[in-house]
Amino acid sequence: MISADDDLLTGLDEVDWAHLNHAYGTAADVPGQLRALCGDDDQARQQALSSLFDHLAHQGVRCQASPYAVPFLARIALAGPDPAREDALRLLTGLAVDRDEECEIIDGADIAAWRTEAAENSSERLLTLYEEELAAEQDEQRHRNLRDTRDWLAAGNPVDPRDSSMRSYDAVRAELPSLRRLLDDENPRVRTRTAYLLAWFPELAGTSLPLLLGLASREDDAVARATSLVAVGILGPKALPEPLTAGLDAEDGLVRWAAAAALAQTARSAALDGRLLDRAVAVLAAAATAPAPVPATDFGRGDFHGHTADVLLALPPSSTARAAVAACLPSVSAPQRASMAKAVLPDLFRGPLAAPRPPYARLPRPQQQLLYALADLPEGWWNTEGDLGESLAAHGLPATHADLRTYIGLPAAGPGCQWPLL
Repeated sequence: MISADDDLLTGLDEVDWAHLNHAYGTAADVPGQLRALCGDDDQARQQALSSLFDHLAHQGVRCQASPYAVPFLARIALAGPDPAREDALRLLTGLAVDRDEECEIIDGADIAAWRTEAAENSSERLLTLYEEELAAEQDEQRHRNLRDTRDWLAAGNPVDPRDSSMRSYDAVRAELPSLRRLLDDENPRVRTRTAYLLAWFPELAGTSLPLLLGLASREDDAVARATSLVAVGILGPKALPEPLTAGLDAEDGLVRWAAAAALAQTARSAALDGRLLDRAVAVLAAAATAPAPVPATDFGRGDFHGHTADVLLALPPSSTARAAVAACLPSVSAPQRASMAKAVLPDLFRGPLAAPRPPYARLPRPQQQLLYALADLPEGWWNTEGDLGESLAAHGLPATHADLRTYIGLPAAGPGCQWPLL
């Protein structure tokens, strides 16, 4: 077990954790959790990892105490015991971006928008507003509440989630010059987690891209290589890097998929030969019809087919790309499936089906896959796209969950409320 005297956590007890807050109140328990993270009790380490995530990045919202933990997690990642180093890198990612932001695999971190939002709700700006409200408030209880918030802001503390999240993000950003050297670590999982972390810092792309491309060129571990390739695509190189084209010919299917995904994303910011893009789309289309590789990358919360569909949807429409999206749909998570199906519906059904409606079995395979994926959803998920039924009806298709299942030949979904979508 790491003690307070060890170099790894030097200064841990000098932080006034008791006067910092996390999602459940005082952060006085954070030092013990950081020490347990470095310990040799695996159960205690897993509990510490869970608690740190829950306390410092609760449901993606970073807290007042979050940036204070970052330097210690960076040290653990650099020099701590295995597997604490992987855990620390995972935590650093969670303190930089939340899980919803980690799904933004097409455009990556929209850092300009985040900084604008944080500035609009910064402690300094809000302090002025609270001072004005405080001066005008006559009610004693409300005056007391406003004064407490004003004092909190005056001490430089955040009240807005984006403000607190950006403080945590910038704390991780400050550690990246040291953490980048972990791309050369002997542990492939550490290399993988480091490449994944770098993908979310576009302001440092000029430094990170050459390092990630270097890793992709020499990496033997398939997941680490694939992660570095996808990270390159997210960071958006302005020219076509050779490791991406070489990856299309890799023996490992995950690496080929990652290179294709990165090439497809690179095509949005750099000139790309049409034949090369066609090759990339063909690789993605093949991946769409295959089982998800195990292990895969962590991008898109590990949703391999959801990631594939997102990349294909970002490309100009083509019959191959849209058919590949349809092939992905049965394997895509329920929250994404309805919106993705709606996005490709006009491309797969060019107009209303002729009356009488042809049997489901006679439809082209991509059309069958799209409709089956929708019918196979739990009925409640249809409501995530409020006009889905209207869109289906416009193409001559059944407009309710029950009617679509009947058309396909599936049994009724069971008792429950019918949610008409027209």
